[in-house]
Amino acid sequence: MFGASTHTPFIIIKKSITSLPLPFLFITMPTAAFRVFRFFMLVFIIIVKTSSSSLSESLLRSTIHLRNHTAISEFRLVNRRHLINCPGNNPFLQVNISSVDGHTTLSDDEYVTVNITGVLLPSTGDWVAMISPSHSNVKTCIENAIKYEQTGDFSSLPLLCHYPVKAQYVSNDPDYLNCSKKECKKYEGRKCVKTTCGASLSFHVINIRTDIEFVLFGGGFQTPCILKRSLPVAFANPNKPLYGHISSTDSTGTSMRLTWVSGDEKPQQVQYGNGQKASSSVSTFSQADMCTSSLLESPAIDFGWHDPGYIHSAVMTGLNPSSTYSYKYGSDSVGWSDEVTLRTPPAGGSNELTFLAYGDMGKAPLDSSVEHYIQPGSVSVTKAMADEVSSGSIDSIFHIGDISYATGFLVEWDFFLNLISPLASQVSYMTAIGNHERDYVDSGSVYITPDSGGECGVPYETYFPMPTAAQDKPWYSIEQGSVHFTVISTEHNWSVNSEQYEWMNKDMAAVDRTTTPWLIFAGHRPMYTSSPGLPILPSVDRDFVDAVEPLLLANKVDLALFGHVHNYERTCAVYQQECKAMPTKDRNGVDTYNNANYSAPVHAVIGMAGFTLDSFSTNDNSWSLCRISQFGYIRAHATKEELIVEFIDAESRKVDDSFRITRYS
Repeated sequence: MFGASTHTPFIIIKKSITSLPLPFLFITMPTAAFRVFRFFMLVFIIIVKTSSSSLSESLLRSTIHLRNHTAISEFRLVNRRHLINCPGNNPFLQVNISSVDGHTTLSDDEYVTVNITGVLLPSTGDWVAMISPSHSNVKTCIENAIKYEQTGDFSSLPLLCHYPVKAQYVSNDPDYLNCSKKECKKYEGRKCVKTTCGASLSFHVINIRTDIEFVLFGGGFQTPCILKRSLPVAFANPNKPLYGHISSTDSTGTSMRLTWVSGDEKPQQVQYGNGQKASSSVSTFSQADMCTSSLLESPAIDFGWHDPGYIHSAVMTGLNPSSTYSYKYGSDSVGWSDEVTLRTPPAGGSNELTFLAYGDMGKAPLDSSVEHYIQPGSVSVTKAMADEVSSGSIDSIFHIGDISYATGFLVEWDFFLNLISPLASQVSYMTAIGNHERDYVDSGSVYITPDSGGECGVPYETYFPMPTAAQDKPWYSIEQGSVHFTVISTEHNWSVNSEQYEWMNKDMAAVDRTTTPWLIFAGHRPMYTSSPGLPILPSVDRDFVDAVEPLLLANKVDLALFGHVHNYERTCAVYQQECKAMPTKDRNGVDTYNNANYSAPVHAVIGMAGFTLDSFSTNDNSWSLCRISQFGYIRAHATKEELIVEFIDAESRKVDDSFRITRYS
């Protein structure tokens, strides 16, 4: 679809876009190629209207990534359709909800059954949407047509004023289309003269605080019309404290931050250890905190908005490193979480650390629904890692950017937090910011396309408070065991002499290699990958490499971890595209890099934790030693003598690649 032949149109668009009449850009075009063309035209309009600077190569790269990573499905186009009135009036049609436990309210995490009865003529185009809050406008918002273009959809007009949380075709019930579930609705004497059909669908529902309803549509996602709405149903406790996750506040292993979500704004507590407690600070964010464009409103500020409730954060102090503690959080007025056991990480400078790392995970539905954005590998990867965490062998986790992929559809943060709870509630869950958390036009990000859907890092920094210097400066360092981690933002200014550049250099230069001999550098966008993208839109930003790679060499970084590209790839000890040293095989056949005489960093792309996988090019890059396009994560074990890294296939649970970095003389 994006062949080299697209080069010339890009140049033409760049030069002439401001002269085009705006309505011309949004004429309905039937083919995918035309929709792609219109997408680029829209992005260029935003840029030209908001910036007088020339279109940079970095911007072009971000544009193509947005188009490739939007993962447009039929369901994603539902906001772009006309709503028409369904023909006829069916007095028998009903949509009802039944809970597993029979209660009239919803629990915090359950599967509900949506029963559709009284259907006169089943159709493949019948579908059910889960809407929240229940008073959301599901009617046409024709006047907002242009606002939705930045989702990557270029249909003619919008549909719903509020985006559905999820949806299923009624034909997911195999008995629907053949009308196996028949009911007689009218008799003449003993003879049935009116038969209707029915179906049942199972929806996974978690506590998102606002009540929900299920709306039955006809006409498919292309030409939908409302047939029937269920009665609203509320959560039993919309203020329930949920989705607790922990992170390290410093390198001592003696304090841990717990962050959770509740519908209640009053401070709550975490109770831990032997009678210790800490009160929460409370924050939230509103639509006014989201980014938008003067030309197009973002999803986050408009139809993708969902009230986040209140985010509570409390620091547990007086802990011992490498120790286990039980805790619960909440209050007597809103209720308490279940009791959870956490493991503190080892203190910086101690001998051993075992951690997991990955990027680009996101989430996927646990039912048969379609959603705004699905990362198909996320569930299997999470389950595999949860088994490792529950075994007690893991000290911490590092998620290197592209966290939830909510991208302006705020309810998806709740679903992501629910998914990672088995991991993030038990061990330190450290994160780096990615393009899908931060980037938006005219917001201060390096890449100015709308990858975050208008979030601009606000939900990310609220849900995942890291030990950073200040808001919107999401870079930090931390030491655990024998490792010093330098975590940067590839989405903020990294150019020579910038604030982040000076911080990187100072931080890495100050590492005491006698106490933490291993220096690991982590950020979202990679410096090396064999999934190059287009020749004019490569996956690697050469400006970033030219500015930052010399710092890695000068400060003797051992291992550089990146995401953004959705596969696993490992390099030689590489600098400026050249192998400065090659690993040798140890007696077990494992590639071993000897850093007793340091040569250059080893790079690993680890963006294979959930998003649809990227393939590799056929080009042989001399610096590329291992390429795997499978869902998984890395597991690393560090002592003061060696660093062992393994790629784990999430499905098979097997080690598909392993390597060692040693300091033996």
